[in-house]
Parts: sequence; structure tokens; C-alpha cells
Amino acid sequence: MALYVFAKTRSLKLKWLVSVISVICIFSGVSLLAWALYPIISFELFYAPRFGSLVKPIASEEIKNTIAQGFPQVLGTEDIDYTRASVWFPKARSLKLDITTSSYWLSIPKLRIEKAAVVLGAEDLTKSLIHFTGPLPGNLGNPVIFGHSTLIWFYNPTDYRTIFSKLPELKIDDPIFITIDNITYQYKIYEMKIVTPEDLSVLEQNYDGAYITLITCVPPGTYFKRLAVLGKLVNI
Repeated sequence: MALYVFAKTRSLKLKWLVSVISVICIFSGVSLLAWALYPIISFELFYAPRFGSLVKPIASEEIKNTIAQGFPQVLGTEDIDYTRASVWFPKARSLKLDITTSSYWLSIPKLRIEKAAVVLGAEDLTKSLIHFTGPLPGNLGNPVIFGHSTLIWFYNPTDYRTIFSKLPELKIDDPIFITIDNITYQYKIYEMKIVTPEDLSVLEQNYDGAYITLITCVPPGTYFKRLAVLGKLVNI
């Protein structure tokens, strides 16, 4: 009889332990999913409306397919390597410019970015910001600079893998500084918008003034759309 009671007690304890472990696993899974989705949902609620565009990460067929495949575009887990600048706009090619300067520096005080290296015509966005097309800053035209981003939790203004994660927090009239050969150019943001990877309008050149365009992927942690921050030279 005592052996039966012991076995039954042990069985109940085992079932209780299994139940506790199951609850912990479910809670951990839900927490991890919420942790990953919160920056995306908050982007839609608080940032995307300011840019006059919604990425619609839940309703669109593109995202439905993504969810069905296990979130391959979240955190860069799909086959395409989005740390390579050339894949951000598949229909575009960076222009080969006759420029002797190979790099310069970008600073955005609001985001605590100080003298981040911008390399002309490079490919690896984990090592620097990349000047994808356009003339050198300070000249007429539109230098286009790519910067990588990821989930906002990982933001580090000195890490090129996360450096543009907080780009959506910028606002109209915020300053951007470019330093080339000890000369600092100040730009002021005049527009922010979201475009698709097929929309090449943000790469176009306009020579009626000196402009600059900063581009990253949004919502944070995904590669569905591109955020373009447009600035114009206001001071040297």
C-alpha cells in the first residue's frame, strides 16, 4: 500500500512538473514573440502615420506569406543578405563616380551618432555607412547614404549593424552634419517618407540645390520597406 501511495505521489509530482514546464515554455514563447513584434507594431502606430504611409505588417499578403514561412524577413533570417547595400533596391545600381575621396564622416546629435564613417561604393553595411550614389556632400545633387538597422532593443550608435535603428525618431528641421576634409556641412531635414524597394525616386538626382538622403529598412527588424530621410544644405 505504501509503495502504491509513493508511486501515485511521484506521478502527481511529475505531472505537476510537466505542467509547470509547459506553462513556462508557452509564456517564454509568447514573450519572445511580443518582444520581437512590439517595435514593429509601435512603429506602425507612432511613426508610420507621420510619414504618410503605413507598412501594414499584418494585413498585407507579403507579411502573411512571411508569417507562414516563419518570419524569414524579421531579423534578417531569410536567404538574402541585407547587410549588402546592393540588395536594398534590386533595380538600382550605384553609380561609379570619379571621386578621389573614399570616405567621410556623418553625425546626428539627436541619435548620438558622432562621426560615423561613410564609405563610397562599399558593400558591407556592418562595417560602415555606405554612400550608394550621388555626388559628395556639399555639392549640388543628392548623395544617398545607406545605414543598417535592427530591432530597437539592440540600438548602439557606434555599431554599424544597428546605427540607423532610431532613424524614424528624427523630425523635420533636425540637423545632420557631414565632415569632409575638415569642412563640416550642416543639413536640415525637410521630409521623411516610406517607399518600397522598387521605388527608385529617393535615389534620383536634383541639381537645383545641395541635398542629402539617408535610407534604412523599416519596420525595425524587418526589410519590407525603406525609410528615406531627406535633408538640404543650410550652412557650412
